[in-house]
Amino acid sequence: MNYLICELRDKTGLSQKAFSEKYGIPISTLRKWEQGEAKPAKYFVDLLALTVPGIEDSLKTYRYGDKIYYYGPAKKQVSDHLGNWIKINEDLEGVIEQNLEFYFDDLFNGFYELTERFEKDCRLDKK
Repeated sequence: MNYLICELRDKTGLSQKAFSEKYGIPISTLRKWEQGEAKPAKYFVDLLALTVPGIEDSLKTYRYGDKIYYYGPAKKQVSDHLGNWIKINEDLEGVIEQNLEFYFDDLFNGFYELTERFEKDCRLDKK
C-alpha cells in the first residue's frame, strides 16, 4: 500500500531510515512500497496501523466480511485492502454506511477492470 505506508510513516514523523529501523523493515523494501514498485501484505499494514498513534483519526476503516476499505477524509481518497488509492470528490459523511459496501465494490471492480484492459493494451502494443 504505497500511499498508506507513506501516510503511516508520515503520521509517525519518522524518516524512512528511522521508520525502517523501528519496524524492522529493510529500507529498500520500504522505498519500494512507498514508490509503488511493490505492495506489503494486507495483514502487515493492518498490524502496522495499529501501532501508529492517532492513525485512526486520519483514516476511517470500513470492514465488510473479508473486505476492508480505508477512507482518508482529509485527502478524499479511498483505498482497498491491496493499497490501491482512488481520489474521490464526494465527502462520505452522511452516506448510509450499509450502502458504502456496494459503492466501494463497484468503484474498485471498475478500477480493476480498467487496469486489466490498460495492461492488456500495453502488452499487445509491445508485440
